[in-house]
Amino acid sequence: MDSREWQSSDSEHDADRPAKRPRHSDTVPSSSSSHASAPPSAHGTMHTISNGNGHAQDPHPRPGSGGGLLPPLSLSILGVEPLDEFIREVADFIHYQIGNRPADLDGAVEVEAKIGVLRDRDTGQRLQLPVLVETILTPNAIDLRFESNMSPKQHQHYNKLLNNLKTTPSSAHPGATLAYQHLHLVDSFYASPDGGRSGKVRVTRDEKTGEVIAAVRKIRLADLNIYSPKRAADWRISVNLEVPVPPPLGSPTNTRKKDRMSYSHEEFVIDLTQVTATSGSGPNAKQTEVLHELELELKRPEYLLTTAAKRGDPDASEQDRGAFDELIRAFVNNARILVRNADGGWQ
Repeated sequence: MDSREWQSSDSEHDADRPAKRPRHSDTVPSSSSSHASAPPSAHGTMHTISNGNGHAQDPHPRPGSGGGLLPPLSLSILGVEPLDEFIREVADFIHYQIGNRPADLDGAVEVEAKIGVLRDRDTGQRLQLPVLVETILTPNAIDLRFESNMSPKQHQHYNKLLNNLKTTPSSAHPGATLAYQHLHLVDSFYASPDGGRSGKVRVTRDEKTGEVIAAVRKIRLADLNIYSPKRAADWRISVNLEVPVPPPLGSPTNTRKKDRMSYSHEEFVIDLTQVTATSGSGPNAKQTEVLHELELELKRPEYLLTTAAKRGDPDASEQDRGAFDELIRAFVNNARILVRNADGGWQ
């Protein structure tokens, strides 16, 4: 696939985009000494103050010509905020993958962002590119690999931050608190029935009861890598298709025991997971590694598809036409918050 295929036309007027929300600090607050707070960015954390009318107020206001403070400025000479090309690129990418998924497979579309590090495949070192800020990489243009494993210390750091958010609701949306579940799951993987062409089958069970929660064949559609040179971590967006299948018979090729803290917020789920990977089964099973992973996922695949179908539909209301991009905007913002609160410790 051509790396630019998912891009939409630039002729769409910026005024069609809903106005952006005011910006706030991207670090997680700490409510007490028992919770860790996020570190500042490479150049310090920038705090903006809302002045109540949707504009960000400069904490160091400039005097006006009359000696007073300047009134809130227009978003631009057109009165609208120019299109955020980063979020539009992500939205176009996801929309393209949704619209071009295999028509003969009936499954749920999964969109997730994993936090990790992009490494040069030859040297194993973190990627070093001549850019200053967060950048979307052209797919397949660089020989790299993505590592989502973090250190136990980093895992603990995120656990404290997320627990703090659970107990300290957002001042902007006090009703939108984080729901929390502590899950103990076991994923068993079975060889593909067609010899590997369609991907392995994954059966997820509750570790305590043995109840089958899901049996799916996960098909990866595409990845989009985001390089963040000012941060301790990068991130990767993946679009997958999870096709339900009957639980296979026989022994699994490998298993993954997952101790997962799952935080739900509005349309998103944040999963912080310790994974114990094992190869083989029964008496021949052998533990291979223990991993720590953090991922953000869209909660409702059906809502994602509904909003995607109405994107750009001239017969839909303005709110419905913009719902998909607003969903992706919030998804990107949440991923950025997680990345910007990383404090190192990546293996």
